[in-house]
Amino acid sequence: MTTFQSVRPIDTLQPPYHLFRRDIEKTVLPFAREHGIGVLVYGPLAHGLLSGRMTEASTFPADDWRSGSDLFVGDTFRRNLAVVRDLSQFAARRQATVAQLAIAWTLANPAVDVAIVGARSPEQILQTSPGADLHLSPEDLAAIELMLRGEVAVGGPAPEAMPRS
Repeated sequence: MTTFQSVRPIDTLQPPYHLFRRDIEKTVLPFAREHGIGVLVYGPLAHGLLSGRMTEASTFPADDWRSGSDLFVGDTFRRNLAVVRDLSQFAARRQATVAQLAIAWTLANPAVDVAIVGARSPEQILQTSPGADLHLSPEDLAAIELMLRGEVAVGGPAPEAMPRS
């Protein structure tokens, strides 16, 4: 980014970021914060994993990339769902859903300006938007960090890597 920044100023970045995908915390986010670059993260619900709707019995249509991903089947999927269950209980004690907690956690990072949350219906927007107003204390963030110790990083395809029709 430094090389690009020397040729053309970077005003904003749009990386993926969620509780199960945190690789940008050590490089991208500190750089953006230091240089006043706006960060609009996408995917705070981890491809639906943090929606609160998935179970061990969840399956995906054949044309959904998750149907062929090791991250959404077997032991890895079950392990991450156990983390989501812990997060759900934590969220419930704060009168929130796990999706709202995931959004609040994303926005709690001082380098993140906006969380782009996908929705398939107006109801989903109404269900997740309170996450933007949920405040997480330093103690809450530390507790969440402890719950994530058993997680397996969840990546996924980036929009720019998807085939165009």
